[in-house]
Amino acid sequence: MERLGFVRDMLDVKVLILYVMARVEQPISVQKIYELCLQDDRLTYFDVCEAVPQLVETGHLRAANDLYEITDAGKEACSIMEDTVAYPVAQRAKEAADKFNRDARRNSLIHTAITEQSGGTYSVRMRLDNEDTTLLGLELMAPSISQARRLERTFRKKAEKIYQLVMSEFLAKPEKEE
Repeated sequence: MERLGFVRDMLDVKVLILYVMARVEQPISVQKIYELCLQDDRLTYFDVCEAVPQLVETGHLRAANDLYEITDAGKEACSIMEDTVAYPVAQRAKEAADKFNRDARRNSLIHTAITEQSGGTYSVRMRLDNEDTTLLGLELMAPSISQARRLERTFRKKAEKIYQLVMSEFLAKPEKEE
């Protein structure tokens, strides 16, 4: 039984890769290229692993430290060929690249560090930035490394919500004194 999908040959794979790479805002690994391109049932990881080195060799992608980014030649080729990407595949790939870019921008604004203190406790430093300055800086002590890691994970997941809670508490109208 033949698999369904729009990717038929290696040229389709390469065009899809260029389509995605033209939309991501930072260099990414082959694994991430595959994840973002996996918008068609016919595409395999091995297709991507075969196509990426060929795109580097032809000058459409540039490699550095196992990360890849699109070149000007790749952008030009993509602009010429992107209409050949099937519309549903293109839409899903664009959405995947947009989500990746949003997540990458958000992650670049959240900083955490765990430091072991004397006595076996841990200090967890957490910071939420915007492009210009630090919005929230917080340091909490944790009695174990597992709790320190949990604090770090929770802050990474909910940094904006924590910031909003802190701001609403500090800026709330004071209760009437009796």
